[in-house]
Amino acid sequence: METTVPRCSPLMMSILCFAALLIGQCIPADGSAASPEDTPPLAESSGLAQSRGDCTYVVLRTFPHDPEAFTQGLTFDNGTLYESTGLLRRSTLRKVDLESGAPYQIRYLPDTAFGEGIEVIGDRVIQLTWQNKVAYVYDKNTLDKIGEFSYDTEGWGITHDGARIIMSDGSSRLYFRDPHTFEQTGMVTVRHQGSPVRRLNELEYAHGEVLANVFQTDRIARINPDTGNVTGWIHLDGLLNPQERRNADVLNGIAYDAGKDRLFVTGKLWPKLFQIRLVPIVRP
Repeated sequence: METTVPRCSPLMMSILCFAALLIGQCIPADGSAASPEDTPPLAESSGLAQSRGDCTYVVLRTFPHDPEAFTQGLTFDNGTLYESTGLLRRSTLRKVDLESGAPYQIRYLPDTAFGEGIEVIGDRVIQLTWQNKVAYVYDKNTLDKIGEFSYDTEGWGITHDGARIIMSDGSSRLYFRDPHTFEQTGMVTVRHQGSPVRRLNELEYAHGEVLANVFQTDRIARINPDTGNVTGWIHLDGLLNPQERRNADVLNGIAYDAGKDRLFVTGKLWPKLFQIRLVPIVRP
């Protein structure tokens, strides 16, 4: 069963969601309709390519998630879900079975390391640490550690646009690094309507934009990585019910499955992982 969280009037959201269920696609921000053959079925599609600007969501599927996993990073690679968990003496890198939520391969970090964001680049997994100022590099198949590199800031989120590593440090800045040498090659300040957007956390790259969770909020910024401008917001209020919220921490996990155009979100100590489809917010 699909559930919807309204961000505008109930009548408007009912109309939008009913339309989405009928035609299997979001209404683009410009009001035009994409042809059905251009859009994956509703059961899978993220809506990222069909929407711009501010969006709410429809939950397409709900999966179990380890409620003891302090999620710091989430990424998909060729059908495999990788997760990074944090906290001292509890940080891990793991491969997770999507259907059950259970990890089936785990690498434990040193007791002094606090795991943060992860990204798969080629045959490697890169995992940041929070204040240790070091990233660990693993073989993506075995999860054996094969290297590391250092950086001068805190480590929060990481993603990759095909040419550059993109990192966040909890500020309003995104840092670009060479994926082979790990040398910093650039930086951009993220702004919304001219004002810096701080506490950028978990990152994901999809369809030419960086998705960045803003720490301690239920919002994801949609960022043009070349200019740093926020082009819209994804509002994710209401994913957990009040009872589930009592034992859970903040939203902090974004994974995009490019092969099937699926978008997943979860959070720290959340009992569920959600596959969602974006629904543009239409304002009068």
